[in-house]
Amino acid sequence: MIHPTAIIEDGATLGAGCIVHAHAHITRHCVLGDAVVVHPFAVIGGDPQDLGFDTARASGVTVGARTVLREYVTINRATRPGGVTRVGSDCFLMASSHVAHDGQVGNNVILANAALLAGHVEVGDRAFLGGGAGIHQFCRIGEGAMVSGLSRITRDIAPFIMAAERDEVAGLNVVGLRRRGLPPATMTEIKGAYRDVFASTGNLRVLANKALASGAYPSAEAQTFLGFFAGGKRGFIRPRSDAAASGADAAT
Repeated sequence: MIHPTAIIEDGATLGAGCIVHAHAHITRHCVLGDAVVVHPFAVIGGDPQDLGFDTARASGVTVGARTVLREYVTINRATRPGGVTRVGSDCFLMASSHVAHDGQVGNNVILANAALLAGHVEVGDRAFLGGGAGIHQFCRIGEGAMVSGLSRITRDIAPFIMAAERDEVAGLNVVGLRRRGLPPATMTEIKGAYRDVFASTGNLRVLANKALASGAYPSAEAQTFLGFFAGGKRGFIRPRSDAAASGADAAT
């Protein structure tokens, strides 16, 4: 259903069952999956906020099936020629949240009101970003991570971590892990991997690689957690020194 006052530019592609509410704007650079809902005054596919961008450059935005984009959501198209800013399926972007150019947002992600992703940010599946959280460009937010409202994040957040304040690990997102129905053995592995990485001082990449090589953590989830530290450009958030050893237990 398309409201009469919505703007859908020639060249945009909308899947079956999409709902575009009054005054929403879908540019010609967009591909929306089935049953996407776009609320009033959202602007999807606008030019990137990059002073050096050539507006004649071909790039786009894709939004996965069943994703809901609430009022005043903005998703900018990519800066790279042929590039795509992606938001996955079954996501919920609350009012005034923003996904900047070249962002890559996974499936089942929630951005609460006014959560802001700068350019080239990657967000893993099932992550949750609280209201007003700001994410620096090129950061990675791992699968199943939870970022508290008004956080300022300038470094990568490992999978299944709770983040708060300025680049601070607040423990494991144990509630989120339990809701996934993970077996107790897997939960124990993830907690052990967390301790191996964060309870000691030193280079987190080295500590994670050592834990990975030990063979003590065979589950897919623990491997995902430890493998995350092999990539990225921004470094990683850490716990406060007085909380590092107890973070996994404090989250239970």
